[in-house]
Amino acid sequence: MTDAAPDRQPLLGYHHLRYHVGNAKQAAHYYRTAFGFTPIAYSGPETGNRESASWVLAQGDVRLVLTAGLLPGHQVTDQQHQHGDGVQDISFAVPDVDAAFEYALAGGAKPVTEPHEISDEHGTARLATIASYGDTVHTFVDASGYTGPFLPGHRAVGDTGKLGGLKPLWTVPEGQGIGITNIDHIVCNVPLHEMNLWTEFYQRVLGLTQLVHYDDETVGTKYTSMMSKVVWDGTGKIKLNVNEPAQGKSLSQIQEYLNYYGTSGVQHIAFATEDITRTVAAMREGGVRFMRVPETYYDEVRARADVDALGLDLETLAGLYVLFDQDEDGYLLQLFTEPAQDRPTLFYEVIERHGTRGFGLNNFKALFQAIEREQAARGNL
Repeated sequence: MTDAAPDRQPLLGYHHLRYHVGNAKQAAHYYRTAFGFTPIAYSGPETGNRESASWVLAQGDVRLVLTAGLLPGHQVTDQQHQHGDGVQDISFAVPDVDAAFEYALAGGAKPVTEPHEISDEHGTARLATIASYGDTVHTFVDASGYTGPFLPGHRAVGDTGKLGGLKPLWTVPEGQGIGITNIDHIVCNVPLHEMNLWTEFYQRVLGLTQLVHYDDETVGTKYTSMMSKVVWDGTGKIKLNVNEPAQGKSLSQIQEYLNYYGTSGVQHIAFATEDITRTVAAMREGGVRFMRVPETYYDEVRARADVDALGLDLETLAGLYVLFDQDEDGYLLQLFTEPAQDRPTLFYEVIERHGTRGFGLNNFKALFQAIEREQAARGNL
């Protein structure tokens, strides 16, 4: 498929990620204490919302919205019951919601919510939503005319000094930021033979283009393998990875995810940082568990890269199990958490980039082996 025309879908970046969770209040506490996010807004019965409760958390340019259903039979309650905690909406900031929605529908997207306005005393925002893989949706948001803490219908919480003098509904301790700056990329898992379907969907509907393609010969072990394509907006603000399982000797990590989530969905979110040792150390202190690679991995790093010339402290990186990869454009440091909930579904990546646009190709084998050890412990390998 050829690149989209120059006037393709104008995405300004991610606006927020909405999760469906079993208990939004407790989830907010976890992401505050373990990931350093600060609660900034709330919607629930106290604000006139009788069916769901949402906590909005912020760090850097990242906004997480944790939503729980309050009644049996509510869509949020039912989806969380089916999938467990997970990301339901990857929302994009756009300059013109109507134009974005029309572009998406012209590319074959199915509408979920037509363009509409929501308002409160702080102004007006315009939104529209389209369907994507599984139960995941994408909401287009134009909040340029809104001055509140998040979107209309949400009340400020937390320190008034950090919210422009807004009167908070409650005082909530702020998170001790750990250096997360933005979302580097978002990865979804889809069933076998659907990777091309969804990458082509993103090219038609969001105007994205292909950045890289990994086949099962490139990313695999003797037990499990996958295929992956990455589409992006050409600037790096939006990068969406689509994985599908490939044939292996046992249950692949992708298929394990699909079995437990029940459909296609977001596998992991990569948070960018400018100091991965600080970020990872703080997350460990907050109780986050990470995948671990064998000690011999760092011998292999020294054999393939001059880490001293790059000014890297390999001993510190090894102590935190941070992974290293390098290509002709630069290098990156990365690390992956264990699943962030009881089901082996959503997990996180922390990544520090120095020039490269890659995703750690040389680390895939070590990562897969670490994931396979966890699968074996669960009896799924």
